[in-house]
Amino acid sequence: MPQTAPVRPAKGGARILIVDDHPIVREGLVKLIDLEGDLRVVGEAETVSEARKAAEQLKPDLVVLDITLREGNGLDLVRDLRVRCPKTSVLVLSMHDETIYAERALKAGARGYLMKDQARGNVVAAIRRVLSGEVYLSLRMSQQVLDKMASGGAPGGGSPVDVLSDRELEVFRLLGEGLSTRQVAQQVHRSIRTIDAHRENIKRKLRLSSAAELIKRAVLWVQDEGGGGAGKKN
Repeated sequence: MPQTAPVRPAKGGARILIVDDHPIVREGLVKLIDLEGDLRVVGEAETVSEARKAAEQLKPDLVVLDITLREGNGLDLVRDLRVRCPKTSVLVLSMHDETIYAERALKAGARGYLMKDQARGNVVAAIRRVLSGEVYLSLRMSQQVLDKMASGGAPGGGSPVDVLSDRELEVFRLLGEGLSTRQVAQQVHRSIRTIDAHRENIKRKLRLSSAAELIKRAVLWVQDEGGGGAGKKN
């Protein structure tokens, strides 16, 4: 079971809460962080509700979290933590493509975004950067953000899904992973009617003519993006 109580009493240094729904990922992060003398993992959580409770109880300096979580969405959790724990910084560590999710995470309130395929040293560097009050992005993402700013905010060359809202993107991803409308509604805790409305908005924004075309495009996008959600993450 995930631990929402301290893993061990912190003896000083920065306090870190890890939120990920895969125990092996949490275990690896604990071992990596505990090699650093001035960093301490004080707790773990695997669901959004457990993460909220742990953050409020433990008051960590930093939360390292994934986007895809059980019983909720990581971007929603980032927004929630910004309100509930304004002194706590957030670093998103995810398998999802940074070119699609990094800016969304920063807009939600995260101070950094890192993909899970990065070297261990990059993870520690990102943690330290965010703890120091700076923003962490990969060189590729930093350049993309600068290019976007230089062009006046025009998306130029971005992903077609950039036009979708965060919730629409989540619905699109879940449909691409094979979930039915009812299952998507249960996953994101919304009504079937709301999900149907999101589906129609997605079709309109992506200029898709039918439900079948929507599902086909979503499946292809998930395959290209490398995304996996429910039980498919690395």
